[in-house]
Amino acid sequence: MRVVFTGPPAGGKGTQAKRVQADSHAVQVSAGDELRAALAAGTSLGQKARSFMNRGALVPDEIVIGLMEDRIRQIGDQTGWILDGYPRTVTQAQALDVLLAELHLPIDQIVLIEVPFAAIEERVLGRRTCKDCQASYHIKFSPPKRPDGTCDVCGGELIQRPDDSPLTLRARLDAYVTETLPTLDGYRRKGLLTRVDAGTKGPDEVERLVRNALGLGSRRLAVA
Repeated sequence: MRVVFTGPPAGGKGTQAKRVQADSHAVQVSAGDELRAALAAGTSLGQKARSFMNRGALVPDEIVIGLMEDRIRQIGDQTGWILDGYPRTVTQAQALDVLLAELHLPIDQIVLIEVPFAAIEERVLGRRTCKDCQASYHIKFSPPKRPDGTCDVCGGELIQRPDDSPLTLRARLDAYVTETLPTLDGYRRKGLLTRVDAGTKGPDEVERLVRNALGLGSRRLAVA
């Protein structure tokens, strides 16, 4: 399996990639995870990406392409992969096509998980994180139980992360429309693109739709 999961920011593509990967031999490769790992490791590419990530802007193509190409080469042809959030621009898509042609590893399918922007805004703008222990909450879907609105785990203050602010989210959505959607035209012409209308459905229902789109069965359960 060599599949790309794409869609708007906070649309659930990472969640679904993890669910499909969990009971397959494919390796999930998340552009966001690769960038955060480079940032945490203090690499030169990570430092260059920091200012772009902090304001919700797309990280320059040369940084993302370098990180993702290294990872894909590491995996090679020994197992499949699920690319999560890559490619995000036409330049990235072109670089990926060149790399996969060189490695003789064609893409099997592109899965576009479509979610209304209004649902994404409600999901993202309501998120809160404990300042101390990093526990996650949502003011509508999973609010804290303490009457003073502090963290249930440690009593810490709940804050809105900078990348969950209205301005940052709008920048991410605008970048998706102007930079990511155009990458899908070529895949559509090649017959590789499959749309999954996630709407406001829960993760389990979206997973069922994604698995149907990929021709997979229901989630395989571990045998004791």
